[in-house]
Amino acid sequence: MYSIEEKYNLAKLAYDNAYVPYSNFRVGAVLILKDGSYITGSNIENASYGLTNCAERSALFTAYSKGLRKDDILEIVILANPVKGITSPCGACRQVISELMNMDAKVTMINLKKEVFECTVKDLIPFAFTSGDLHE
Repeated sequence: MYSIEEKYNLAKLAYDNAYVPYSNFRVGAVLILKDGSYITGSNIENASYGLTNCAERSALFTAYSKGLRKDDILEIVILANPVKGITSPCGACRQVISELMNMDAKVTMINLKKEVFECTVKDLIPFAFTSGDLHE
């Protein structure tokens, strides 16, 4: 549906919108939807660090706020610029991704050098805590 270059460009728009006055570590995310549309999210920091929201959760919360659900989402693309390698989602984002996306959905991580790593949600968090853990 989208080439790696197109995914990079969409995630870069979100990356550029990040509000990161404390860490200066930008992250942009884009959800690729089954209908071909997309939703972006940026990390937004706060002086009270615990109130910071990651790009991945920003995108997913926006999608759900618009009435979309996990079956509408094909992929999440995450762009960051780590010192080396690829940046993967933090633990909180992995938990949210595992609940708000299908386990076979694609996760694409890219850095500014356009190096790419792809996996599925299940690969990202193989032992996810799910609603099934709450009920018999």
